Amino acid sequence: MSAVINPATEAPRAEARRTQIRAAAEECFRRHGFHGTSIAQISKAAGMSTGHIYHYFENKEAIIADIVAQDLERLLTLTAELRAASDVKAAMIERAVEGVQANLDPDTAGLQLEIVAEAARNPHIAGIVQAADRQCIGSLIETIRTLRQAAGHRDSKATLAGMAEAIAAMFEGLRIRAIRNPDIDRDEVVRMFRRMVNDLLSQTT
Repeated sequence: MSAVINPATEAPRAEARRTQIRAAAEECFRRHGFHGTSIAQISKAAGMSTGHIYHYFENKEAIIADIVAQDLERLLTLTAELRAASDVKAAMIERAVEGVQANLDPDTAGLQLEIVAEAARNPHIAGIVQAADRQCIGSLIETIRTLRQAAGHRDSKATLAGMAEAIAAMFEGLRIRAIRNPDIDRDEVVRMFRRMVNDLLSQTT
């Protein structure tokens, strides 16, 4: 008699496995790069057979897609929380501290730069990264529109898009600085970022 699969317990178990594989792959990508990492290496790091890896992910590109999806979910949740704040602008400035710290983390920076580097030479990965970016920027634009309208501003789509791109560039640029200058003064960068975000969101158009 075959075992009966209980969906209520199988789904959490499957997600736990995917998380385990994703964490192992992230570590391997950081250490060896995307092309220098094999499924066998990920299998060893995850402590499971290659068959188990392929059961959950078709290939390395599918793992990257999952990593990107997790990052996107986190960022969409963040922007939704910001829009729900009583003072959206103050909330964005306060959460800027977390953004600076996260992007200056060497492990986070190394992984994200590896994914972007692969996107620059792999059209499939580029499509995944760009689709996620469009959603993220769209949500950030909506957040900026919310706080700007509350302050009495009526901005064009181009202006809102420019603000969102500038903020994204500021934070993503920290990943390169984290690699080039690991001794960067984080407290001072946080102080400057809070001022820059405030000035950008307060400008008149």
